[in-house]
Amino acid sequence: MRLLALDLILSLLDVRGHIPRFDDFRPAPATPAPAGLVLALAAAIVVLVGLSLAIWGTVWLAIHLL
Repeated sequence: MRLLALDLILSLLDVRGHIPRFDDFRPAPATPAPAGLVLALAAAIVVLVGLSLAIWGTVWLAIHLL
């Protein structure tokens, strides 16, 4: 009953058309695309390498300034 009342209120406010229903969505593929997975892995590696180089550079600079 509560869902019917909510649906009635939303339809009276003309908001119901902007809220997607469950049958509006197309099913997503079960497994991610291999190219997307490789790209995400490459991005993660680049970020980790960049962070490790930044830490190494900071430590190296601190050692040489002391």
